[in-house]
Amino acid sequence: MSNDPVYKTKARVRAEVPEQVDVAVVGAGLGGLVSSAYLAQAGFKVACFDQHYVAGGCATQFARGSGADKYQFDIGLHYIGDCHADGSIPRILRGLGLSQEYTQLDPDGFDTLVFPDLEFKIPNDLALYRARLVDLFPHERKGIDRYHRFLSQIAEVSRAMERRHGRMSLGIVWKVLKGGGLLMRYQNATMKDFLDDCIQDPKLRAVIMGQNGDYAIPPSEVSAFLHAGLAVHYFRGAYYPKGGGQIISDKIAECIENAGSTVHLRKPVTNIAVEGAKVVGIDVDMGQGQSKRVQATKVISNADIKLTLLDLIGSEHLPGKVLQKTRDYRMAEAIFMTCLGVKTDLRQHGMRSANYWQFDGYDFEALYKELRTSPTIVPRAAYITSASLKDPECSYHAPEGVQTVEIMTMVSGDQGKWRVHPSEIDDWRYKKKEEYLSIKQAVEANMIDRLEALFPGTKDAVVFQESATPTTHRRYTRSAGGTGYGIAASPQQFMNNRPGYRGPLKNLYLCGASTRAGHGIVGAMSSGFLAATCLAKDAGKAIPSVLS
Repeated sequence: MSNDPVYKTKARVRAEVPEQVDVAVVGAGLGGLVSSAYLAQAGFKVACFDQHYVAGGCATQFARGSGADKYQFDIGLHYIGDCHADGSIPRILRGLGLSQEYTQLDPDGFDTLVFPDLEFKIPNDLALYRARLVDLFPHERKGIDRYHRFLSQIAEVSRAMERRHGRMSLGIVWKVLKGGGLLMRYQNATMKDFLDDCIQDPKLRAVIMGQNGDYAIPPSEVSAFLHAGLAVHYFRGAYYPKGGGQIISDKIAECIENAGSTVHLRKPVTNIAVEGAKVVGIDVDMGQGQSKRVQATKVISNADIKLTLLDLIGSEHLPGKVLQKTRDYRMAEAIFMTCLGVKTDLRQHGMRSANYWQFDGYDFEALYKELRTSPTIVPRAAYITSASLKDPECSYHAPEGVQTVEIMTMVSGDQGKWRVHPSEIDDWRYKKKEEYLSIKQAVEANMIDRLEALFPGTKDAVVFQESATPTTHRRYTRSAGGTGYGIAASPQQFMNNRPGYRGPLKNLYLCGASTRAGHGIVGAMSSGFLAATCLAKDAGKAIPSVLS
């Protein structure tokens, strides 16, 4: 396995596009890769297509420089939970005959929340988490205990729902009822609803909501179940894959090819062909104005849900209710990311193998309101992490004597605020626009200043810097709103209210961040497995279960 993200790019760009396959997969993100790999091992002839030059979607790295001066930065895989032997990700990989080693983030504070006059370390132990909250906010003990019970019960239910593909069942309903009404009461509630019932201290509310950047919507909108499920996911342990965020994608892509199927890069899918209310194949952009129809018995789309249904399928082929629901989907907010090389040892500046969430204040409702309504991009928070510290034995994150830092912040994905017209994205014309560059540079400077404020002395040590905006994300992934989180995880768009794995047309299947398994690395991988399971079942074949 090479440590170069593009080591197979040329071969996958040049790979002959087949005339006909059993399954065509749109998008080589983790959902598309996992579904392709399981189906290929089950004997299906699969071809997976992506417009990017590297496979993995948000679970990729990009490289800058060469030889001894080379950097590799993670795009979207910065930490993952539940990676012990029986965790969801290890089981999915094990089902493909793959293994992966992980490093564990600081168990005493894998996420450290930094507010203007308060710092709080989130440990990977739920009982210790509760004790720290009570020590800091003794006057809110009753509400803290209620939240602790809620998390404990969600932990039990979330495990059961993983086995039910994200759907409720009688067994799960019974678990909810046994919760004494707590889960039943909040299954369709927001986190604001929950907090309003039991916790009043604004600082405690902010601490509880301190990981909101993992789903990028405010307390008044996020599903209480989603928030709690994400929290308990990391209470099972927070990890980083040894070798970097690209390595899992690379292993799965090779698994597809070793099973006799193919991965095709720089081959955008421009259309999902429909005949008589059923999907029959895809059209692939071959470059230089040429297009090729690939006949397919089944099609799985790992592309953005709105792109899949409204553009690739087309509104004329969709039932009215599906069309309206798709148009009405609200997306999560977007992310701006700054990647740095710093010529120093970050540990000497106080940084640990952990994530740091820094906020200008305690009012997240106000933060998101400003983000959405302000005509300018003004960051009010930052997420800071270092692959070099999380993966210290890996030699290729940065040149010798240099360490990497990734800094992110939630921003609007409205291209107008970035002074970009949608027509300028695909041909990259926006990259040289002065207004766009000015905004990008200002946000980048803001991110570096926030790093310096938390870890003094790091700003002067910066020897490399590069940033990505929601426009960048939109260009590479074609995601609606430039977000990697898919549709927003509100109660109206959670669990059974999210798209399932069988699409609205015959022979069409769906996976990815907007489906029922949810967003994030584990959500995308689970969605790929579950889409493959549904497809195989419909074709009279079986894929061994790894999530039960």
